[in-house]
Order: sequence, then structure tokens, then C-alpha cells
Amino acid sequence: MTYIIFKIKLSFYLFILISYLAPMLSTSSKYAIKAVLWLALHSDYENKIKVKDIGKPINVPPAYLAKLLQALARQGVISSTKGPKGGFYLSEANRNLPLINVIEVIDGGARITSCLLGFENCNAQKPCPLHALVAASRQELVEKLETRTIDSLSTELEKGQSFLPL
Repeated sequence: MTYIIFKIKLSFYLFILISYLAPMLSTSSKYAIKAVLWLALHSDYENKIKVKDIGKPINVPPAYLAKLLQALARQGVISSTKGPKGGFYLSEANRNLPLINVIEVIDGGARITSCLLGFENCNAQKPCPLHALVAASRQELVEKLETRTIDSLSTELEKGQSFLPL
């Protein structure tokens, strides 16, 4: 019974988080996060994965995914090797990076802290109507994204505490 209540609460909080993040993350960042977490579950130096083998299970077009993964590899968020036995993978160093690194490479740092209504000059001195409503929770979210690692999220996936719909 306690486990069921935990799962319901976790699902509710994930729904709220995703609803809140929806305007804050681009589709590209969402795809990149799914790909990185998939790599965390299925790859290592000995088991490199090609783009086409990542794109299919996470339902992301391979050409689009290739550009995202190349950007992440250039910035050291994921690792890659070229050649016939090449592909993408996560090293231990990659796994220990905070999730916000994925978002910053793909969307830049400003998107996650940008105004929910899209106003360019929204800030504490000149707030939009939603600014006060979300300011504290936005800061808390950014702090969590800065401290939660790729590895900690993949561990939750492995334990069944969260899921990737594949």
C-alpha cells in the first residue's frame, strides 16, 4: 500500500514538473535528455551505440538526434568515437555531470530562466504577471537540475522509480 502511494505521489510530482518544464525546455532539450538517459542505461566505453539505434527506441528522428548528440559530444556531456566500431556512450565522467549541462548545451542557459510569458525584460524589478508566482519554484528547479546528475536519474530509472516511455 505504501509503495502504491509512493508511486502515485511520484507520478503526480513528475506530472507537475513536466507541466512546469514544458514551456521552459525546447523539444530539442527534451529529446537530448531522453537520449542521454537512454545512453546512461545502455552504453559504456565497450558498448558504443549508433544514432539509428538510439533514435528508434526513444522515437526521435535519427538525423535530428545526430545533431543533438554531436553538440553534446563537442561540449563533453557525452562521449563518442568515430569509425566502424564507433558510436556514442557515457563515460563515468559524463555520468557524473549535472542534468542542467544537457539543457545548457542544447538551449543555452537563458531559456530555463526566461519569462514564462516570453517577455524580454521580465525581472524582479519589472515582473510579468506570472513572475512572483513562479520565481521561487523556478530557482528551486534550477538548483535541482544543477545538483541532480545523469547517473542519479539513470539509477532511478533502473530501480523503477521513474520511467522512459519507449
